[in-house]
Amino acid sequence: MKYTVLDRFLRYVKIDTQSDASSKTIPSTEKQKNLGNLLVKELQEIGISDAHLDEWGYVYATIPSNTEKTNVPTICFCSHMDTSPDSSGTNVKPIIHKNYDGRDLVLPDDETQIIKLKEHPDLPAQIGNDIVTASGLTLLGADNKSGLAEIMDAATFFMQNPDVKRGKVRILFTPDEEIGRGVDKVDIEKLGADFGYTVDGEQLGSMEDETFSADSATINITGVSAHPGFALGKLENGIKIASDIIAALPKDYLSPETTSNRQGFLHPVSMTAAAESAKITFIVRDFQTDKLKEKEEYLQLVMDQVLKNYPNSKAELVITEQYRNMKEILQEKPLIVEYAMDAIKMAGLNPRKGSIRGGTDGSRLSFMGLPCPNIFAGEHAFHSKHEWVSVQDMQSAVDVIINICKIWEERS
Repeated sequence: MKYTVLDRFLRYVKIDTQSDASSKTIPSTEKQKNLGNLLVKELQEIGISDAHLDEWGYVYATIPSNTEKTNVPTICFCSHMDTSPDSSGTNVKPIIHKNYDGRDLVLPDDETQIIKLKEHPDLPAQIGNDIVTASGLTLLGADNKSGLAEIMDAATFFMQNPDVKRGKVRILFTPDEEIGRGVDKVDIEKLGADFGYTVDGEQLGSMEDETFSADSATINITGVSAHPGFALGKLENGIKIASDIIAALPKDYLSPETTSNRQGFLHPVSMTAAAESAKITFIVRDFQTDKLKEKEEYLQLVMDQVLKNYPNSKAELVITEQYRNMKEILQEKPLIVEYAMDAIKMAGLNPRKGSIRGGTDGSRLSFMGLPCPNIFAGEHAFHSKHEWVSVQDMQSAVDVIINICKIWEERS
C-alpha cells in the first residue's frame, strides 16, 4: 500500500495543541480545535461525509461498512490531539533522520539535547529506519499525533479500497488527554461503537490491556498566622506543616523514582503554601484498585502524625477518583485483546502484551461502556525534547489497524 502517514504526521506536529491543566474551559485551549478542523477537512476530502468537530473539541467520523454480514461489530479507533504541558509544543520543527546509523542523535537547534543510544533501549532496533525528532527546542508531538496520522492513513486506505471488507468503523479524536480530561465530554451513545482501541502506545508490536487505577489526593492545611515579631507560642506556619508532611514520606519506596513494573506509588505533584494555609496535591497509583486505599490511609497517618506537632492547626485529606484499571473490564471481553494480538502477528510483528504505568483515554472509556485496550503508535520519550518516532513503526501501526478491521469482519 502507499502510506500517507509520514506526510500527515509532519503536518500535524506543526500545529500547537498543548493543553492547559489550569484552564477551566473545554477544550482547555482553543488552539486544539485548529488541528480538529484540519482533521475534519481531511476526512471529508477522502469521502467521509459525516466527519465533524463538536462544540467541545471532539472529532467524530464514520468509515461505513461494506460487508454483507450483519453481525460485524462497530469498532472505534481513538487518539488524542493535545500535547503535554510538560514541554513546549510551539513552533515544532520535525527532522527526519533517514537510514538511522546507530549513532547518538544531536538535535541541531540545541546541541546539548542529545538522544543517546544507551538511554533509549528501543533505538538499536531502528538502525536502517527513518527516525523523526524535533529540533531540540520543543517536544515532537508523536504523543499522540503519530496515532492520529495512523488512524487517518488507515481510513484513507479503506475509503480507497472498497474491495477490502470491513464492518462499520467509528473514529474519535479527543482533546485534553494529557491533563486527564480526554473523555469528559465524549458522547458514548452518539459514538455508537461496541468497543474500541486507543492508538497511543510505545514499543513496536505492543498491545496493552491494563493500566494503573488512579486517584488524586489533596491535603488542605489551615495553619495559624501571626506577626513574625510577636509569633512566640502562636505561629504555626502552613509552609512548614506542608514541608514536614512531604519530608515524612518514605525516601526508598512508594514513589515514582523508586518503583517499577507492578509497584504503585504516592506522588506529590504540586504545592501552594503560605503561613496561614497550604495545599498539597498528590497522585495515587496502583494496578490493584484496593491498594489505592492502603496508600491513602498511609498518607492520612503521615498527615495526622505531623499535625500532632501543630496543635492549633488543621488539615483535611480529600480523595478524588480519576480512573480505574481497564483490565477489570477487558478480562470479560477476551476477543477484543485476542484479535488485536492476531492483527499484530498478521503485520509480521512479535506481539507484546503489557501493562501501562499510567492511563489512557481507554481507561475511562472502558468504564463508560466502551472496552478499549491500547495498541502501539510508535512514540518514544514522550513529554520531552527527546521525543522520537520511527516512520516504519508508524506504517506498521497502520497495517495493524487495517488488520483488526479485517479480522473482525472475517470472523464475525
